[in-house]
Amino acid sequence: MSVSKPNLAKLIVIDLFTVGRLPLCLLLMIFATAMGVVFTTHHTRQAIAEKNEAMQQRDYLDNEWRNLILEETALSEHSRVQDVASRELEMKRPDADKEVVIKLK
Repeated sequence: MSVSKPNLAKLIVIDLFTVGRLPLCLLLMIFATAMGVVFTTHHTRQAIAEKNEAMQQRDYLDNEWRNLILEETALSEHSRVQDVASRELEMKRPDADKEVVIKLK
């Protein structure tokens, strides 16, 4: 007496394609939606990381802009301009007798 064992994998596949079409379709749809959730989550995390990086760059550039404005203000002070004019350019204020006043009619 030889008893043959049925191939279990073959029986499962036959059952899925004949009797269990609805559960198979539902299983495939669940798998597809799960992959969609993973894909969407991945792209969302990438977008958040890019946003954070852009915000850090914006903060850095904002600080740099403020520093440049402070430097411009310091370099354009009247006393500094007058000091540079007298020291480097050897300029001096004219005497009162050398000033010429022009009147327009």
